[in-house]
This record gives sequence, C-alpha cells and structure tokens, in this order.
Amino acid sequence: MNRAENTLKYFEMYKDYTDARVKSGIELYRKGQAKIKLLNADKTPVKNSAVVIKQKNHEFRHGANIFLLGEFKDEQKEAEYRRKFAEIFNLATLPFYWDSLEPSEGKHRYGEDSPEIYRRPPIDRCLKYCAENGIEPKAHCLNYDHFTPKWAKGLSVCEFKQKLYKRFCELSKRYADRIPSWEVTNETFSIKGRTPTKFFYEDDFVEWSFKAADNLFPNNRLIINDYNMWDMTCGGVINKDACTCNRSAYYMQIERLIKNGVRLDTVGMQYHNFFTKEDEAIRACERYNPMHLYRVLDNYAKLGRRIQITEMTIPAYTDSPDDEQLQAELLKNIYSIMFSHPAMEAIIYWNLVDGYAYTKEAVGRESIGDMSSGENVYRGGLLRFDMSEKPAFAVLKDLFSNQWHTQLTAYTSDDGSIEFRGFYGDYDLEIHANDKTVSKSMSLSRDKLNDFNIVL
Repeated sequence: MNRAENTLKYFEMYKDYTDARVKSGIELYRKGQAKIKLLNADKTPVKNSAVVIKQKNHEFRHGANIFLLGEFKDEQKEAEYRRKFAEIFNLATLPFYWDSLEPSEGKHRYGEDSPEIYRRPPIDRCLKYCAENGIEPKAHCLNYDHFTPKWAKGLSVCEFKQKLYKRFCELSKRYADRIPSWEVTNETFSIKGRTPTKFFYEDDFVEWSFKAADNLFPNNRLIINDYNMWDMTCGGVINKDACTCNRSAYYMQIERLIKNGVRLDTVGMQYHNFFTKEDEAIRACERYNPMHLYRVLDNYAKLGRRIQITEMTIPAYTDSPDDEQLQAELLKNIYSIMFSHPAMEAIIYWNLVDGYAYTKEAVGRESIGDMSSGENVYRGGLLRFDMSEKPAFAVLKDLFSNQWHTQLTAYTSDDGSIEFRGFYGDYDLEIHANDKTVSKSMSLSRDKLNDFNIVL
C-alpha cells in the first residue's frame, strides 16, 4: 500500500460508523432550534415579512497559537499572517510563558513596546489584534514548569510558591476580565530534556496551581493540558489491544482533582502527530483511527468536563502535492470527529505557517525557514513558508464557513414568527418589514433557550 492507503485505511474501514457519528453528533450538539418573533411597537405581530439570517461566527471555538504576530520582518508576510489568521479562526492562544513574560524579576513584557523575543509577542499586542478581529484570546499557561525563568529556578519550594502566586495575582489583575480561558498546568508527566523546579516534585504541584487559579480567576474557565492520552503503547510497542482508558496517568490525575473538590472546567488534549513519515503507518492505528479516537473522547467525557484539543499538528512532511492533499484529507476527517463529539468545545491548530515552528536545534530566528530543524520537519502548517495556502487551509475554511454554516431567508407567519435550525453562534439579521430594512443581531447557544422577541 502507498502512504495514503496506509494512513487512511482505518477511516475507510470504519467509514459507516464514522459517518453516522459525525452526522448525528453535529446535528445534535452543534445545531439547535431557534424561534424569532417580530413585533411592532404596539406588540402586534409583523406578518409575511422576509428575514435574511446570516451566521457570522461559531459558538464552537477553533483557532491556533498567535505566536508570530508582529514577528515577520517582511511587511507583506506580516499583513498576510494577520489577514489569514482572522479569515479562518475565532480563537487565539497567547504566549504566557513565565520566562519570556518576566525574563528578569519584576521586568514584565506585557506592553506593545516590550523588547522582542522570537515567538513570544507581547500580550497587549495580541489582545489588540484579537479585539480588532473578533477573536477570543486564550492564555497558555499559568504554571508551565519547563518555562520557569532562570532567576526563579533555584528557589526553595516556599519561596517559589510565593513568586508564582505573585505572578498569578499580577496576571489576574491585568487580564482576568479580558481573557476568558486560562490553561493552569501543562505537561506534568515528563522531565525529559528539562530541568524542573523543586516545586515540580511536590505532591501538590497541580492541586496548588488550580486552587490558586480558582481563587484569583473565579469567573474564568480553568483548563488542564497534556499530551499523553492517545497512545496505544505497551512496553514502548504499539499494541492495538491497549488503550489509555481510565488507567492512564492523565485520566487519574484529573479524576483525583475532581474528587478532591478542585475546580477544573475543561480537559485539554494535545494532538501533535510528531512521528516520522516512516512510523506513520504504524501509528495510524491510534492517531488516524476513528474508533480509537471516539473511544478516548468518550472515556474522558465520563469525567463530566468539556474537552478542548489544545494543540494540533497534522504533518505533511513534504511540499509535494500528494502529501499536502493527504494532510488536508486527514485534517477534514479529524476535525469532523472532534467537532461532532458532545464534550468538545474547541480545537486549536498549533502552527499556522511552515518554517516558523518551535525548535530545540537552533535558537530563535536562526531556525526560520529551516525545514530540517525542530517541529519544522513535519511541515504541519496550513500555510507554506511563503504564506501561500495549502489544501488544508482551504479545507478548514470550507468546513466552518460553508459546510458548518447557516444562512437562509425566511418569512414570518401570521403570528410574526420564524423557526429554523442553525449552528450555534452569532447571527446578523436583515429584516424587510413595513417598507423598511432593519438590521438586528442575535446569538444561538447550546446552553440557552433560543427564543427571541424582536420589536421593530
């Protein structure tokens, strides 16, 4: 079998099952019934009038990290990045890494005029862009031990907690009312290639972090994030009979937090397919297998929390048309599965552009355009290095702007009402009644009764 056949074989094998779950899941969990009633000022119904209903945004969040905002030295590339990010995303992950936000104690990089650090644009720059483009910002991350600043690394546990709590306080005061969602901890199971703090080894590392966040971010969504939940491994070998299920370390960590009364609103799942092209056929049984993906999602949904795919990479490996087309097909299949699942609330693709990904092999800008270093080797972006669109970009745009999109014209009945079924999200209404045109807006939500009385 060729690469495409090897990679897509499970989607073909379980096609009927997947199609049924995707179709029913989207209809049940991403769409709802809405009723609009038009009334005149005297509360009489507006009869037989046309209403043009256009969806302008999804309640379901879909985004990427925004780590390259303002990072391009080429003005045209910068403009294209800004335009294309807003063209397909309604969520942006912002870089709250402690070591780059406070490289020297007390010297913060919040403001737009802060000193530049590659892939770490200042937070205020990101928030300004998000506000201008109707994009929801998300914070990554409050306590990611790997990115602790050097000045705090050697502190005692007590001193470190004091400094970390001060960081939480400062971020809460400055940004809690502007950023709805905060990842609290990230990647707490591996120290490979890292130098952990003393606090990292303490039993209460995760619990303390969430309790502190709950105290300081009482009205925000608190998210835990990690990457070890998809693998079918047993002794380091792929085993199709193995499944992480409720015996995985991540599942049990979350279960313990919940049982101990710790507030945790959302389970974050990374979905980086960081394996070689040669290993892809072997790993397809776990990463590109709809039965396995649904099984993992169904299992984590039992914890009673919403789920986010917090970081996603689907590799193309090369810039050949065949490989780029396969990336697009895989993306469509994976997004359809994730979007259809009742527990899912967001999907965040990681790198929008090839050639600018994170790398350990080179420092900062030295790695730009080097497709042989770090995460660049996977060519997992939706745009090529020259900012041209890959098929995957077109697929993602088509899904959220066309296939998963509601637009129609309806006419009010004798009682002035219209009923329709649409995707949850924000809508513009163009009402043609009483010899005039009136513009209104409304929002359909999965968590609300979608009945609207509109007085003209």
